[in-house]
Amino acid sequence: MPCFRFLLLILILMLALASAEQPEAIEALLRRLDTQRSPPSVQESAAKAVLQRLLPTHSHSFEFKIISKDVCGGHSCFCINNFKDSSRNSAEIKIRGTTAVEIVSGLHWYLKYWCGAHVSWDKTGGVQIGSIPKPGSLPHVRKEGLVIKRAVPWNYYQNVVTSSYSYVWWDWERWEKEIDWMALQGVNLPLAFTAQEAIWQKVFMDLNISMDDLHGFFGGPAFLAWARMGNLHGWGGPLSQNWFDQQLSLQKQILSRMLDLGMTPVLPSFSGNVPSALTKIFPSANITRLGDWNTVDGDPRWCCTFLLDPSDPLFIEIGEAFIKRQLREYGDVTDIYNCDTFNENSPPTNDPTYISNLGAAVYKAMARGDKDAIWLMQGWLFYSDSGFWRPPQMQALLHSVPFGKMIVLDLFADVKPIWKTSSQFYGTPYIWCMLHNFGGNIEMYGILDAISSGPVDARISENSTMVGVGMCMEGIEQNPVVYELMSEMAFRSEKVEPVDWLKSYSRRRYGKAVQQVEEAWEILHHTIYNCTDGVADHNIDFIVKFPDWDPSIINMSILAKQEHMQKLLTLHKKRRFLVEETNTDLPQSHLWYPTWPVVNALRLFLVARNNLSKSLTYRYDLVDLTRQVLSKLANQVYLDAMTAFRQNDAKAFSLHSQKFVQLISDIDELLAADDNFLLGTWLDSAKKLAANPGEMSTNGTLEHK
Repeated sequence: MPCFRFLLLILILMLALASAEQPEAIEALLRRLDTQRSPPSVQESAAKAVLQRLLPTHSHSFEFKIISKDVCGGHSCFCINNFKDSSRNSAEIKIRGTTAVEIVSGLHWYLKYWCGAHVSWDKTGGVQIGSIPKPGSLPHVRKEGLVIKRAVPWNYYQNVVTSSYSYVWWDWERWEKEIDWMALQGVNLPLAFTAQEAIWQKVFMDLNISMDDLHGFFGGPAFLAWARMGNLHGWGGPLSQNWFDQQLSLQKQILSRMLDLGMTPVLPSFSGNVPSALTKIFPSANITRLGDWNTVDGDPRWCCTFLLDPSDPLFIEIGEAFIKRQLREYGDVTDIYNCDTFNENSPPTNDPTYISNLGAAVYKAMARGDKDAIWLMQGWLFYSDSGFWRPPQMQALLHSVPFGKMIVLDLFADVKPIWKTSSQFYGTPYIWCMLHNFGGNIEMYGILDAISSGPVDARISENSTMVGVGMCMEGIEQNPVVYELMSEMAFRSEKVEPVDWLKSYSRRRYGKAVQQVEEAWEILHHTIYNCTDGVADHNIDFIVKFPDWDPSIINMSILAKQEHMQKLLTLHKKRRFLVEETNTDLPQSHLWYPTWPVVNALRLFLVARNNLSKSLTYRYDLVDLTRQVLSKLANQVYLDAMTAFRQNDAKAFSLHSQKFVQLISDIDELLAADDNFLLGTWLDSAKKLAANPGEMSTNGTLEHK
């Protein structure tokens, strides 16, 4: 017992020392990043350009100015003030900020809370700017002005798979809109993963790996995320040289714009995933062939990728080469690099010493390429594989690098915050993240109460090491209400009251106050946007699932049923979804709210149609809510059909089956009423990016796989 107490005391002292070191380490990083930012004149011009694209009629109504953090006590901030004398052709509102992102965030804040405007993705209704008064008539802020400080330094954005679920086919025109959206939402730490295959092509060819070998290594455009993570290789390929060149050029445009706006992009680093040809060129290297990720039926042409052990000296050599090649292509644009070697891929042993050495090697590869490198790691593994990552293993990994050289994304903090159960990640800086979306699924869903309070609870908790908030959805362009609230939490020092916020949101989104719609949003807050059961696979409506229920399970023994359920659980775990175990033999959808209040919310939306018939944001929400209601109705109709099947009631089975098929037809007709829900827009973007008939065929064909 005395020995245990002594070890506990040592741990407490270590955590106290770590907590004392972290603020200074992060402050030093922030100071270094500040010195690398674009000149004030460049950032001011970039902010002005965002205004010009968003609101060209008011390009002279605002004056922008970069200011020092000293103005806000050392914090990042924006300040909004009135001009005393203004006219139609002169500036009316002055917005100052510590970077262009803060200036544009200030612009967005003013347009929202003084002009009643709204900005969302084009696919979710776009912008509502009709409520903004004409130039010369903009509303004044209070006399002394307004100062809003960032509650935490960073607002992170994206997931390592968002590239495949959402923006694989984007051109510069679409990327420009997204970066504008990021700036308006206050994002200053975005993931920048485009074109890494072009960098890897150069690195691996320097190691004498041929293009034929690389064709079998890189995934096709639509599957790049899973090839990068080592889940598969070659599937959907090969990539053309035009793709490499096009993506590299696009990435340079993306990085340039991010830097102009004062953002700090996060670049990829080496996680150990290598082509099979490396085993022949370096036969003594410690390279392991992984098992099947359950995506391509165990076919060796595509499954079972190769992982170079971080303890092998070749790992550091390749990791250094990759970082330096990025520096050569892009310049010194960041010090922050993402690496997720152990994401859904556990180390071969749980020995803390071994894990610590692996972590040190991963970081060493980064630091060899960039002496100021910071390792940004997704913390998903600590939840998805919690059986392996116990406190000793977590500490071994988190403390394997110098304090302040690692930042963890608490990826699923909106549902399962790890910071609470890990002593603030054992003193390691972390970013409170909302995951929210799995698989790019289109489903109305959210936990607004958790978003409006969780980041504040984490930040003010004892010995907090929280340094940011983040949005880590797997797919974007859905549930705009969730992302607008989450973005605001970067600037909120206190908790938000969702009821009041939603009333304001409704008025901004549609450009006017409509009682029925406000009542509908109050219902949605307590139903659809109040999912507290912790289940992640919320979009498993039968109407969007493969018909995978086996009626033969009816006659299974109890043991056979248990084995069948275990197979399903194993399958879902490999696909990064979390399911509930149930005692029923019938297939299960996920329903976390009573349906009739939501049907009533839809009725309220329909009643308001005459007041909002010209609103694109209203149109999108109406279609989305109707889709949601019909999908949940279809779930019950499907179960009624299955029950009738079990009872050998042919008449009832036929009736419910016809209803289900009719609902599919109804939903299809409904979604065809809004281009934002059409598959064709996705296919067209793929074809638009093709440079020749061969790519046109490949891009179009891949999307049907």
